[in-house]
Amino acid sequence: MKGILGRKMGMTQVFTNSGKLVPVTVVAVEPNIITQVKTKATDGYEAIQLGFETKRKKLATKASIGHTNKANTTPKRFFKELRGVDTNNYSLGQEIKADIFTEGEMIDVTGTSKGKGFQGTIKRHNQTRGPMTHGSQYHRGVGSMGSRLPKRVMKGKNLPGHMGAETITIQNLEIVKVDLVNNILLVKGNIPGPKKGLVFVRTAVKNPGVVNEYEGLITYAELLEETQISEEVEATTEEVMAEETVLEENVSETTEETKVEGQE
Repeated sequence: MKGILGRKMGMTQVFTNSGKLVPVTVVAVEPNIITQVKTKATDGYEAIQLGFETKRKKLATKASIGHTNKANTTPKRFFKELRGVDTNNYSLGQEIKADIFTEGEMIDVTGTSKGKGFQGTIKRHNQTRGPMTHGSQYHRGVGSMGSRLPKRVMKGKNLPGHMGAETITIQNLEIVKVDLVNNILLVKGNIPGPKKGLVFVRTAVKNPGVVNEYEGLITYAELLEETQISEEVEATTEEVMAEETVLEENVSETTEETKVEGQE
């Protein structure tokens, strides 16, 4: 099991070498710092604690500053514990970067969904509305609250209320590209949360260690180079065709002159 904290930066699209368009989500994963290593001997289980995003010292508590000083790092804004790891492979103060993942690897992404505020049953539970005419007096209401008895609303009734702002995990996503220069992961498909929302990327629970066959991406520079080459080939072809046309015209003119001289 391995994981890293990052921020969702938005969505874009990339193209594979075969020309297939792939929608991807850009996740910025600046280096995480291991701020604590838990072992069975001291804590009863094995886990590591990741610290993400530096926070100004004046905004941090003394306890938080003392905790991060043990790892020789600056105060952090977010902390996340990752269980199921071999603590022998990690050390206090170690940096975790995007290179822990490989292209084609299956992952799970956890984030907080967008908050929608107080919403009715139509938007919140996808219910249908009533007729809008003929004096129905029922348009976007909650509908029947139940039978005559037991004279109360039963548990589980779909009612209006707060929508969104929930912790959601999307499983079995695929990493399309790992950019080590910019510390960016390109994840195939969409992930929960708004732009710049905090997300947690970890190894897929249901498919640990699965790495799909990776098909390389074509960059803009390569695409531009191919376009220039194709344009040059087309221009050369047109020049050759023009020269052939001129030669054919010269041959036809020479043939006609020869015929005229023979007739004379």
